[in-house]
Amino acid sequence: MDNLIPHHGGSVFAGLVGASQVLGLVSVVLTGVWMGHYQGGFAWDGSAHEFNLHPLCMVLGLIFLHGDAILVYRVFCKEAKKHVKLLHGIIHLLALIISIIGFVAVFDFHRAAKIPDMYSLHSWCGMATLIFFCLQWVLGLLFFLFPVASSWLRATYLPIHVFCGLTLLVMAIGTSLLGITEKLMFSIRDTYSLFAPEGVLANMLGVLLLLYGVLLVYLITREEYRRPPNPEEESLSVHFKNLTEGGVPTTP
Repeated sequence: MDNLIPHHGGSVFAGLVGASQVLGLVSVVLTGVWMGHYQGGFAWDGSAHEFNLHPLCMVLGLIFLHGDAILVYRVFCKEAKKHVKLLHGIIHLLALIISIIGFVAVFDFHRAAKIPDMYSLHSWCGMATLIFFCLQWVLGLLFFLFPVASSWLRATYLPIHVFCGLTLLVMAIGTSLLGITEKLMFSIRDTYSLFAPEGVLANMLGVLLLLYGVLLVYLITREEYRRPPNPEEESLSVHFKNLTEGGVPTTP
């Protein structure tokens, strides 16, 4: 277990990581309960039950798995960088596949129900998030997992890649909050203000997603939770800041 925690504040870090996983998993479960119990379940038949796959896939893929893919660089901070890279890429690929299924589900439902596409702020933000998520994954694949760029280009792009990963997580959570509100306005407009159980559950989901995002951003941005330098990473020279300052490169 000592190899899976940062060199500073290990017990605190482990507790925060555990809390993030609880928040993420409970968010996925609450989404499933909301769509399964209050909205009638799931199907792939063009009905409203197919739409129910959309929020579940978005929360599972673009938020929970996306966050965990970022977090592996902190959790497995003393493992070989190449193995962590592979795990990071695989989890992101799984998140991308699940998210695409969620997008197909909502468009298929709209087509069957003759509902216009891409008219709401939620849909605009969601499409932008998915497009940039795909681009982020492809660039990460080319720059880091199967690097085709020079060390200088990788070092230059690395801080951009890290920033975009966190930005996409924030975008996904913000888009989900918009989607939760939009769905409630369609489903229980008349009873929402009366604290209907469905509305309370959906509001709780939104709060949990927000807390998950805040905790992930905290874990990723804290300096003491960064990966410690090791010979493998020093030889790669992938940290832009140290490279430009003429020091020994480290990793994010």
